[in-house]
Amino acid sequence: MASAELRKELDCSVCLNIYTDPVMLKCGHNFCRNCIVRVLDTQQEPEGYSCPECRVKFKKRPTLQRNITLSNIVEKIQSTQPDQKQTSIFCTYCIHSPVPAIKSCLHCEASLCDNHLKVHSKAPEHVFIGPTSSLENRKCSIHKEVLKYYCSEDASSICVSCRLSGEHRDHPIETLDEASESRKKKLRSVLQKLIAEKGEIEKIVQSQEGQNRKLQGKADAEKERVIVLFANIRRQLENLEKKILSEISKQVERLVLPLSKMIQELELEKDVLSRKIKHIEDLCHMTDSLVVLQESDREDLCDDGDNEDTDRSYEQILDGGDLDLALISHVLRSDLSDIMLKVNEGVFIRRAANILLDENTAYNYLLISDDGKTASWTYESQNHPETPARFQWSPQVLSSSSFCSGRHYWEVDVSRSDQWRVGMCYTSIARRGNHSAIGDNDMSWCLYRWENQYLLIHNGKEIQLPGDISVNRVRIYLDYDGGHLSFYELDDMIRHLHTFIATFTEPLHAAVLVWRGCIQISGGNQDMEEVKD
Repeated sequence: MASAELRKELDCSVCLNIYTDPVMLKCGHNFCRNCIVRVLDTQQEPEGYSCPECRVKFKKRPTLQRNITLSNIVEKIQSTQPDQKQTSIFCTYCIHSPVPAIKSCLHCEASLCDNHLKVHSKAPEHVFIGPTSSLENRKCSIHKEVLKYYCSEDASSICVSCRLSGEHRDHPIETLDEASESRKKKLRSVLQKLIAEKGEIEKIVQSQEGQNRKLQGKADAEKERVIVLFANIRRQLENLEKKILSEISKQVERLVLPLSKMIQELELEKDVLSRKIKHIEDLCHMTDSLVVLQESDREDLCDDGDNEDTDRSYEQILDGGDLDLALISHVLRSDLSDIMLKVNEGVFIRRAANILLDENTAYNYLLISDDGKTASWTYESQNHPETPARFQWSPQVLSSSSFCSGRHYWEVDVSRSDQWRVGMCYTSIARRGNHSAIGDNDMSWCLYRWENQYLLIHNGKEIQLPGDISVNRVRIYLDYDGGHLSFYELDDMIRHLHTFIATFTEPLHAAVLVWRGCIQISGGNQDMEEVKD
């Protein structure tokens, strides 16, 4: 009964089976590793984590510590007390009802329960082993005797008669227990190695799980930031819409008010003219000549007056103005530019890095423009003075400034060259030799075009891009602290080409290499001013 109670203590409270790879929480409760991992995966970070047994709360996902002592106990229990339900070996002598056997006698070829084992003969020839249904395998197939020895040369178990026969006379012979212990010693050595390997794998798995959680957390934070960003954009666009509509309404009000007043005046004038017309028509139909002359002279009806003022008034009405579409367009473009500027500031980086090429590093057959933005291949030597910083073999040049933290991007127009490399490198890159070109060493990373092929290169290892790539403009994005260096094709849409992942250990310079034509760098303050305009 006590053994059964002890056996129940080895059951996992999640799967209700005996522990498999038991691990322990800080609260002291143990679970199968896979069981507790599944439970923790169902729990969410904001609400915290809890032990499924005592419900104690953890602010962060708890670290799983392997319980070595409990694991050893489980292994020993399973090896010395196999599950009786699984073995299904019953006592040979309990014929009225099946009783699980606890031992088997090789001499009698019978399995015994606890009661029959107590009364069974204890003579030396009666050899007991754990309960088994294959007793015939425990005897020599030739002499039908119990196997007691092991011949290491033939790697076979033998009986006493086999040992005394000439077949194994000169062979190294051990008892089964001795051979078993020798084999166990080797197995323990292998076991220790396997346990160590398993431990290393567990550490890697835990590390990767932590990395996955960190990545997921970062992705969730980024999603939330994007949601807030777009909500802000929508709010600003709605405000801009209201502002533009309000401006249109104000312009209409300014234009309509004088028009309405003029229309009222014209309506009054029209009424006066209507009365005059009616009166003149009446005079024209009169037969009394004296009345006609007297009425027309008294009201001066025959004088049509000077219509110049009236015509000018009409022109003023017709040319009274229109909507100031230029002003509306200016407000719209200006405010949209401000919104986009704020969007750029809120995404990753404020503005493109202001990259200037350092002529002191330029190869002798490269011409650097006065503004430091263009590198051109030339067949004439520029006779640059030879310095330790100047490239002596590869036609390339570095930026004058470097980056040792933060996020930055810069762009390159490569449309006027068909053989080039663009990328970044450490200050300590070699300045001479066959491996000084960017990408050909472990100090640099680049995008490379050669004969209509596009390659990503680092330390001489190439990654070929698909054949449908045709790059005219490249954006290079650096996240120094995050260890990411990304290349993008800029066309109607931005297309991600590749991201190098590394732990940067030195300041990084922008670098360009050009064999034919020229490469022009854009970005910096000038570009931002152009956007504002």
